[in-house]
Amino acid sequence: MDIRLLRPSDIPHVQTANITNLPENYFCKYYLYHALSWPQLSYVAVDVSGGDDSPYKVPRIVGYVLAKMEEDPAPGDQPHGHITSLSVMRTHRKLGLAERLMRQSQKAMVECFGAKYVSLHVRVSNQAALHLYQNTLKFENDKIEAKYYADGEDAYSMRKDLSFLEVPSDDEDDELPALIGEAEETNGDAKEDVDIDGDVPEGEQARNKKPAMRTVKVGRPLGVFNLEERNETAVS
Repeated sequence: MDIRLLRPSDIPHVQTANITNLPENYFCKYYLYHALSWPQLSYVAVDVSGGDDSPYKVPRIVGYVLAKMEEDPAPGDQPHGHITSLSVMRTHRKLGLAERLMRQSQKAMVECFGAKYVSLHVRVSNQAALHLYQNTLKFENDKIEAKYYADGEDAYSMRKDLSFLEVPSDDEDDELPALIGEAEETNGDAKEDVDIDGDVPEGEQARNKKPAMRTVKVGRPLGVFNLEERNETAVS
């Protein structure tokens, strides 16, 4: 099983997985918006079994996480990521794929955008998802958003602090084992992959609101620094 970054060519297969497993569905352009605006944050799980190494082989997407950075943080709020949607096909559950996808996305949020925490929404009735988020991934309930979903069900707004993923300074080197110990705490838990309730499509949240135009940062802010131009023809 291969966990890799979402590619634009994966979008039709990711959309199929979404429609198969979840009631919260999106247009292809919404996936593309995530893939182009935050290309470092969304990942797919690909079943590479079968032995066909042809470059024309269609990838078998069996799970995905669709993630972004929060575009309109409240005044004084810290930069943070958000999980838009997460799902694993029923044929590939109990393999820990949902946890691997989530941890990879969270790590990228911190390394690429300096995220301080990550948020998500989940149905209050989805006990399997709540078990994954609370017991395995250590999310905490922040608040309840009444009638968040189209069918009128409430949603838990959950969040997880990501400071343990930040690179420590030299003075904090001795604390490194404690910072990375969180992932090891769940080694004894049963691996569980479940359908995770995604965000309500934007059209359902505000049908009567005219969407505001906004500037979106595209690409990785951590790039190559201090580029130096050299004259390769100069005689030494």
